[in-house]
Amino acid sequence: MASNTGNTILALLTGAAIGAGIGILFAPDKGTNTRRKIREGVDEAKENLNEKFSEVSDRLIEKAFLTKDDFEENLDKFVSNASHKTEDVITFLEEKLAALKLKNAKFQK
Repeated sequence: MASNTGNTILALLTGAAIGAGIGILFAPDKGTNTRRKIREGVDEAKENLNEKFSEVSDRLIEKAFLTKDDFEENLDKFVSNASHKTEDVITFLEEKLAALKLKNAKFQK
């Protein structure tokens, strides 16, 4: 969704810059004034793009940290659950081993 928003904003800014450039080129004005207006428009568009890039970058970094935190939390839960399961398996195996030792002791007599 953030990608669609970023693409939409980029398309709008590009369209506005192109429209402004065409409007300036066809406006009756001196060449120096036209070049100055184009340069100002390009500078403004570049500044807007830098701001949007910074916003998107900040959002991505924030999501990366949130995803990392979620991953670490889920990993901790998994390790905890695995630890409990391991204890259950060890207990089960100890009980089976004890039962086998009893059977073996009966056969030894």
